[in-house]
Amino acid sequence: MQTFSRMLSTAALAALLAFGATSIATAAPKTDFKVAWSIYVGWMPWGYAADHGIVKKWADKYGIKIEVTQFNDYVESMNQYTAGAFDAVTLTNMDGLSIPAAGGVDTTAVLVGDFSNGNDAVILKNKSNLADIKGQNVNLVEYSVSHYLLTRALESIGSTERDVKVVNTSDADMVAAYKTADVTAVVTWNPLVSTVLEDPSARKVFDSSQIPGEIIDLMAANTKVLADNPNFGKALAGIWYETAALLTAQTDEGKAAREAMGVASGTDLKGFEGQLAATKLFDKPADAVAFTVSPSLPKTMDLVRNFLFAKGLLGNGAPSADVIGIEMPDGKVLGDSGNVKLRFTGTYMKAAAEGSL
Repeated sequence: MQTFSRMLSTAALAALLAFGATSIATAAPKTDFKVAWSIYVGWMPWGYAADHGIVKKWADKYGIKIEVTQFNDYVESMNQYTAGAFDAVTLTNMDGLSIPAAGGVDTTAVLVGDFSNGNDAVILKNKSNLADIKGQNVNLVEYSVSHYLLTRALESIGSTERDVKVVNTSDADMVAAYKTADVTAVVTWNPLVSTVLEDPSARKVFDSSQIPGEIIDLMAANTKVLADNPNFGKALAGIWYETAALLTAQTDEGKAAREAMGVASGTDLKGFEGQLAATKLFDKPADAVAFTVSPSLPKTMDLVRNFLFAKGLLGNGAPSADVIGIEMPDGKVLGDSGNVKLRFTGTYMKAAAEGSL
């Protein structure tokens, strides 16, 4: 073999080099990306950005293509992402842990877009006190942030889920369900909250402003896709902050954007601005970074992972809430450092804050 290797002809060597070059060429970077989102006040900018050329502008800047798809069913959007049909998805911190992360998909929170500050609510029919929920069936998207909010609400009155019966109901069916005679309690999020509250019988008895900073809305991406294609993350950040600045602008253009987003979410300008008032929107990247690196985030994620463990949502036979590692921006890990599946990073938000996108 040693003699043969020394006798390799120039032609053979050239052929091998050509083969190697071809192999490298086939491993070209990914250029087409798919993003899933669903209707919620803090996620409406993604649909607006897609419709008004902002997505294309930032994708073009990085020489990539980004397809943005709206889902009417929030859970289905996460399931599709987890199955690999999408590269990124809008979801909450809790759902990111319970669905893709628990499903084995390493996921990174690229952007912290907002936290719910009243947009998620417990609503009773013809009852004005939270304590009246005891003994009732409660319609909600089971194991979602609505379920978490219910648990936190019950804790606030020294109660537990044993005092109610949860009825799993799709967000797409929630408004219709409330209108039926046998549904007397629902937990949901905007714009559904606003729609349900239009009914004279509806009374809001608890909302997310009573647990500020715990229900966090994210744009999350597959960690490997993001690591291999950082320009995708940069484009997402550019899209978000340009659209968020427009969303909050007190100009005719800003008003028109809010009105368009309101209509797209099934309400009007007044209704949409009411939802925005119940949202702590991180339209400025520096504020998003400060929130993400704050000591409150690990505390919130500890509450969330323990809720999910109690519900059996961290995997079959999970021995404890530590089974899945959650990496913070400083590299510290909550849970199993050998099984990190959910990561928070300030990388792309910091780039936006520094003007280096």
